[in-house]
Amino acid sequence: QVQLVESGGGMVQAGGSLRLSCEVSGVTFSRYNMGWFRQAPGKEREFVAAVRANGGYTYYRESVKGRFTISRDSAKTTVYLQMNYLKPEDTATYFCAADRELILSAMRDPSAYDWWGQGTQVTVSS
Repeated sequence: QVQLVESGGGMVQAGGSLRLSCEVSGVTFSRYNMGWFRQAPGKEREFVAAVRANGGYTYYRESVKGRFTISRDSAKTTVYLQMNYLKPEDTATYFCAADRELILSAMRDPSAYDWWGQGTQVTVSS
């Protein structure tokens, strides 16, 4: 019943920026933990960033710390991923995910999330 609609992907040169958006509907947005994951060709889906339902905790994979920022806008029921200083290795399909109940240690685990968006492509050229 949860609907996740993603947007904001595209092509950018190394060092550039993109902002991904994921609009949530069909549920009470404030009750859902939100995450961003990515998958490159021939690779497993990997954790990128996540934020707790109450916004009190954020999590990032080590390689994006200091470059990416996850945030949520309650009024727009939307979660964002601001990506700065992009690198070619950031090229992947990016997915938004949501789950109502997660222990803290599961926030980085893609198998723990019940709901997923359609994905949006990010391509970073060198």
